[in-house]
Amino acid sequence: MKKIFSTKLILFAILIIAATFRLYGLNWDQGFHLHPDERAIILTVEHLSFPPNFEAFFNSNSPWNPHFFAYGSLPFYTVYIVGQLLTPIDPNFSTYLLLHIPGRFLSVISDLLTIIIVFFIAKKLFNEKVGLLAAFFYGISVLPIQLSHFYAVDTPLTFFILTTLYLVLLFYEKPTIKKALLIGITFGMALATKVSAFVLVVAIGASLLHKPKHYRSHVSQFIKQFLTYSFFIIITTILIFLFFSPYALIDFENFWLQTMQQQAMTKDAFTFPYTLQYINKIPYLYELKNIFFFGLGPLLAISAFVGFFFFLSESIKELVEKKSAQKIILIIFFIIYFGIVGNFAIGFMRYMLPLYPLLCLFAAFITFRFLLFLKDKTKNQFILTTYYILLTTVFLIWPLSFIQIYHHNNTRVDATNWIHQHIPYHSTLLVEHWDDRLPLQASENYFIEDLELYNPDTPEKWQKINDQLQRADYIIIASNRLYLPLPKLTDCVNLPMHRCYPETTKYYKKLFNGELGFQKVAEFSRYPTIPLTSITINDQNADESFTVYDHPKVMIFKKIN
Repeated sequence: MKKIFSTKLILFAILIIAATFRLYGLNWDQGFHLHPDERAIILTVEHLSFPPNFEAFFNSNSPWNPHFFAYGSLPFYTVYIVGQLLTPIDPNFSTYLLLHIPGRFLSVISDLLTIIIVFFIAKKLFNEKVGLLAAFFYGISVLPIQLSHFYAVDTPLTFFILTTLYLVLLFYEKPTIKKALLIGITFGMALATKVSAFVLVVAIGASLLHKPKHYRSHVSQFIKQFLTYSFFIIITTILIFLFFSPYALIDFENFWLQTMQQQAMTKDAFTFPYTLQYINKIPYLYELKNIFFFGLGPLLAISAFVGFFFFLSESIKELVEKKSAQKIILIIFFIIYFGIVGNFAIGFMRYMLPLYPLLCLFAAFITFRFLLFLKDKTKNQFILTTYYILLTTVFLIWPLSFIQIYHHNNTRVDATNWIHQHIPYHSTLLVEHWDDRLPLQASENYFIEDLELYNPDTPEKWQKINDQLQRADYIIIASNRLYLPLPKLTDCVNLPMHRCYPETTKYYKKLFNGELGFQKVAEFSRYPTIPLTSITINDQNADESFTVYDHPKVMIFKKIN
């Protein structure tokens, strides 16, 4: 009883630490809705309402139809209902003004629930100590902390995927109709969050196809059981998916069109301007680099990568010796998911979030083995305790460094304040299209024009831009969205003509070295900073999405001649 209480107490402490990281600076953009995916969700939800009658529900023009299928509808309906429930506190919780705040709390809750599931998976496969380590590692992982600050689909998707995997492990141990139904429920909810969760079929299939010992001499019985469980999982999954994303069927044409657009983006980085950053992306290595340097941090990532190979070895050994296939089910999911998503033409860091709990499980597995080895070699309890404290402190450096960015205003907010203080009203400001306009408020006090730099390098484009430069007083670059990827696209022999930017590259070169007639007069940047030091971690080489939402570098240039 004492042991159980202490385990629960430690897990509770881990959840408190994780919640602190995730809630710190939750209003990181000071109410300006600077995450584009979150903004799109909130704008969609704001226009939702319950159908006036049951018949209207089945109309594709129903007010309950989000008409937005890049994601499943479950995240829309969840935040809508929560926003409505909070209106007695403040009516703005159901509007664009404040709806993102309960959304971000939902994201935090989803990720905290993921920590609990990580614990139970590791406990089932190993023991409570490995479970606590896995929960701790995921709780302090930087990418989950960052994504918990946004209301997008990534954190709930990861929770539903991981919960489904846990249920699959339970089902493998002892198949029952109840467990099959639960798998269908969580799998359906995962698909209703984002259809990319479909890759779960490999783990579910592995658990169904594995034939337990007591069925080996009764093939017909095994086939009957397989078909029965498959039927209940499939039917439940479909029903749950349609319950939470009904317009995937009712408005199927629109659903299919948008789904195919998303699929096209994963195969061709030329599909949208904001995916040009991924041209010439090296599959898998790009994802591993971002996990190593930013998403987990070097120390935790090394532990995870080493742990993966030891976990894989042990999984294969257990499978060969016919002891258990539980670990190999997780390995199959991990490899298939990484194999598919890592080969996408695009590489947003958030796409890999469903693998972070498993990476932390691998790290916990190998760390526990190392601690056992250390304990055998070192009998001095003081030395062991000192080492444990030191190890924990080292692991905490990375997340503590990262959340320093939330200690101050968002860089775009600081830039907005500077603009109003230093740039005279009625000045002409040039801003880059496909990025957030600055200033964020009171923009009507300025003449603002878009520099359409993503457009093909045609004479017409540059005639227009040169005219704008003549009129401009300032050029404002709100992030690295354009100036990093476009100068890499100059090989016009091997690139589509509409996606080759030699003139745009010359423009940026002249702007940055002063030849264009503009001088940089202000820069606003925020970097992860190691606690108690002034040492910063330069993350400008991270995937663009890691910096561009909550801590982009903003530059302001003033015409000098």
